[in-house]
Amino acid sequence: MERDQTEELRALQDTLYFIGGKWRIPVINSICNGHRRFREIERSIPGITTRMLSKELKEMEMNKLLKRTVYPDTPVLIEYEPTEYCRTFGKIIGEMINWGREHRRVIVEG
Repeated sequence: MERDQTEELRALQDTLYFIGGKWRIPVINSICNGHRRFREIERSIPGITTRMLSKELKEMEMNKLLKRTVYPDTPVLIEYEPTEYCRTFGKIIGEMINWGREHRRVIVEG
C-alpha cells in the first residue's frame, strides 16, 4: 500500500500543533493524574502562570479535550476532567515519557 506523504505531513503538523506549546502536555498529564481544580492543576505544574493555565484550559475545552463543570456553590467550584478523546492521547504521552527517560540514560551514560 502506497503511503500518502501529503496526508502524513498534515497529520504530523496537526499533532505537533496540538502538543506544540510548552504547557499543553504537562496540563493534560496533570488532569489525567487526577488534578481537577484550577489551583490543584496550577500547583502540580511548576513555573506555569495563572494566565497561561487559564489560556491552555480554554483552548483545550474548545478542542474537546476537557470537560469543564461549574458547581454553583459559594464560592463557585469549577472542575476540569479529560474527555475520552483526550484520554486517547495517553498512550502517546506514555511513549514520550519512556523515550525521554531512555534518551536521558543514553546521554548520561554516553
